[in-house]
Amino acid sequence: MWEYSDIVKEHYKNPKNVGSIEDADAIGEAGALACGDALKLYLKIKNGIITDAKFQTFGCGSAVASSSILTEMVKGKTVEEAKKITNKEIADMLGGLPPEKMHCSVMGHEALEDALKNFEGDKDGDNITKTPVSKDKIICNCFSISEKTIKEAIEHNGAKTVEDITSLTYAGGACGRCKGNIQAIINTYNMEAKNTPKELNAVQFILKVNSVIEKTILPELTKDCGGIELVNVEGKDVYVRLTGTCKGCRNSNLTLKNFVQKQLREHVDEAINIIEVE
Repeated sequence: MWEYSDIVKEHYKNPKNVGSIEDADAIGEAGALACGDALKLYLKIKNGIITDAKFQTFGCGSAVASSSILTEMVKGKTVEEAKKITNKEIADMLGGLPPEKMHCSVMGHEALEDALKNFEGDKDGDNITKTPVSKDKIICNCFSISEKTIKEAIEHNGAKTVEDITSLTYAGGACGRCKGNIQAIINTYNMEAKNTPKELNAVQFILKVNSVIEKTILPELTKDCGGIELVNVEGKDVYVRLTGTCKGCRNSNLTLKNFVQKQLREHVDEAINIIEVE
């Protein structure tokens, strides 16, 4: 038996903004009756601000609650602010959803995204009731789930397996022929995340600079009876003091720029600037 928050129960029993808007400025749809849930979202937009929102949905209590809370979330927001709403934020506003029901918040996000795309198309002279041609690559043809939706499920909801993706988006839940492509997307995302260097905070930056100086740079300088000390770090500026034979050496500037700075840029940050102090 799934546990639902009091907010989910309230929005299911007493949903807000049910219905349609006859002169809607944007209409978005998501889901499909074939998979059990479908949502149609109507938006009224004036001067770039969403002034009203209504919905019609077919589905479970979580689908109704997600649609209801979404209409409350978007009212009063600018179009640009609404574009930034994620399905995780929808679920969080409900006090959380069971993992098996997270696809309901995904459906709400997709309907909002579709409505805003239609609104942007209407500004360019297109009819908002016209179904836009998606530029996103469709991975699951059974449920028309795009690569973008799958990547968002990984990034925003922490999906790690094909089963997670199916639970969140329905992709792979019918014929299953797309499961190989879904796994490939997961693998590519994980590989890119692994190869993306993480930004160091100030303390981590200083510790790493000091570590490179002590373990890589200092041993080389001591071979010629020289030395180096870390004095201070301000942003990307690293202040050091040369000691031993390196101090006062006529080639000290070359040592600093061609060796010390090069090592720190290679192992810590390519924007590091070495500055010598007395």
